[in-house]
Amino acid sequence: MDIRKVKKLIDLLDTSNVDEIEIHEGEESVRISRHRPPAVTMTAPTPALAIPAQAAAIPVPSDAPAAGPAEEQLPAGHIVTSPMVGTFYQAPSPGSKPFVDVGQRVQTGDTVCIIEAMKILNQIEADHSGVIGAILVENGQPVEYGQPLFVIGDDDA
Repeated sequence: MDIRKVKKLIDLLDTSNVDEIEIHEGEESVRISRHRPPAVTMTAPTPALAIPAQAAAIPVPSDAPAAGPAEEQLPAGHIVTSPMVGTFYQAPSPGSKPFVDVGQRVQTGDTVCIIEAMKILNQIEADHSGVIGAILVENGQPVEYGQPLFVIGDDDA
């Protein structure tokens, strides 16, 4: 196995949230894993504060959404996820027309993007027919395994 590929794997591991990568090429294989030390949380003792009676009487709605601002709501439809860690590309080459645009109809098996991993360009195909409802990744952005890439809605036509 080429040492440049191993170095690229290490770089991918460093820039992602993945803890381990294993690659097999013929009879050769390599496994690279990262062992992160467990997170240690230090908390300082906080003094007890008196809560005014008016503040304690304010009701808190139990049906309040638990989602924080970092959590996004995905549009309704079938989610196409990344099958690998790599770099997302919308077009076959810089300056080319993207494989798909929002509102475009796709069939199962149509190429929707490319993910580059270890200098290999992997065509990602739609696994569902319908209309592209959203593209969830920017061109050239690194993606993780299982990360949502597209939303394909059912075609109403």
